[in-house]
Amino acid sequence: MTLGTRRPVGINVARVGLALAVAFSGIAAGAGYWQVFEASRLSNAPDNPIVVAAARNAVRGRILDRDGRVLAGNRRDQNGEPYRIYPDTSVAPVVGYASRQFGSSGLERAYDAQLVGLSRGDPVGDLLQKFDRDRYHPQELRLSLSLRLQRAAVRALGSDRGAVVMLDPRSGEVLALASTPVFDASAIADPATSTAAFDALRDDPRQPLLPRATQGRYVPGSIFKIVTGLAALASGAITPETTFRQQPRAEREGLFVSGFRIRDGHHLMTGSHALNLLEATEVSCNIYYALAGIRTGGEALADYAGRLGFGGAIPFDLATARSQVTNGGGSFGGGFLDDVELANASYGQAETLVTPLQMALVAATVANDGVLMRPRLVTAMTSPETGTREIGAQELRRVVEVDVARTMREGMTRAVEGDLGRLFTAGAKVPGILTAGKSGTAELGGSGEPHSWFIGFAPADNPAVAIAVLVERGGRGGERAAPLAGRMLELALGGGG
Repeated sequence: MTLGTRRPVGINVARVGLALAVAFSGIAAGAGYWQVFEASRLSNAPDNPIVVAAARNAVRGRILDRDGRVLAGNRRDQNGEPYRIYPDTSVAPVVGYASRQFGSSGLERAYDAQLVGLSRGDPVGDLLQKFDRDRYHPQELRLSLSLRLQRAAVRALGSDRGAVVMLDPRSGEVLALASTPVFDASAIADPATSTAAFDALRDDPRQPLLPRATQGRYVPGSIFKIVTGLAALASGAITPETTFRQQPRAEREGLFVSGFRIRDGHHLMTGSHALNLLEATEVSCNIYYALAGIRTGGEALADYAGRLGFGGAIPFDLATARSQVTNGGGSFGGGFLDDVELANASYGQAETLVTPLQMALVAATVANDGVLMRPRLVTAMTSPETGTREIGAQELRRVVEVDVARTMREGMTRAVEGDLGRLFTAGAKVPGILTAGKSGTAELGGSGEPHSWFIGFAPADNPAVAIAVLVERGGRGGERAAPLAGRMLELALGGGG
């Protein structure tokens, strides 16, 4: 290179300086992001080694139900080291366990950092806590859960495998989150019995460690018709007065969709006239809802289901499995394979899978005039050093307009209170209180009994409690799940002893 083509030294130095400045700015921005914006999440993560180490040795904050009853407390072993005790097995799938050997589950895992005192529960408090001389302030959790209702739900399920979810549709507060069978969390937490207890539970074919209310996925059967009805009305595919001229004949001969036959023989009592939406909901007409689903289309059905929470993790205190309308394996609108799958999914069969929590939220959204509230268990965190932090209600989104929700509310009320509906779901009726709901009988194929379902709410004219009941292999929804739901609703509303 000749002297005339050399770049000035000053320019090269400036470029190097600029590159270094950009690099250090990036490092500073990254450090700031991880140490400030992400600090709370990382510090509170259950798998953070600091949290794990503290959880093994700390005296954890208590967990209380809505009335102050202790759900999780502490005891010391012969060496003076603390371990957890759980006075009531009915809450084990919710509260979980904290074990030196096997880690934690349930709320014990989700709120590890708060319970051992590494977090105050809010980002600003967590940032300031780093400068405290005494960093550890164990938080006590207050739940919305009612131990009275939780115990009653577990008793009602008895020896069956199943789930009961009860919540306030106006606030999202979870009143009961029962899964059966339950287990003895104290035996897992106690160092003297931990290994034997955990091994026995892990090998139990009934899967007691599976929290069915939040992570069990099941074919829903006819309770899914409420989702289809909301989507069909909200998208404009149908009105409450819509009828399908082929429906009466299909009641006798079956509905043929691309060569597949859909049968619905138990509604012949309705006569030969074509049903409208409210009538079809009252008698749970598969053929009406199959036709409504096809008219709505896969994309609209999947869209409105998504607004209700399908297809994603529900924002909740506990981990939740994802509910699905379809497995998304097809290119027919919304991920359906074809209109046969769409028709079957529209009345809750095909590839449709749901959690009990998800279906409780469907009922709650109808009860709450189309607004979906965030479900919540933890309503407050308290410690003597930091005081009490209340966790208020949060609206997630408006799913459908008020008129759409109230139309489905009327249909669900007729399904319990109507002259024909009560023939199938009479047991769900709360004495003296207008009750709304929908039963479901989820066919599984083979020789086993179907899953028994019911979703609903009461009072139907001013909803205060929403419910979802699942009984695995429990038979027809109106015969097992509906009466169980009726008893639980009555108890929640102050009756039933």
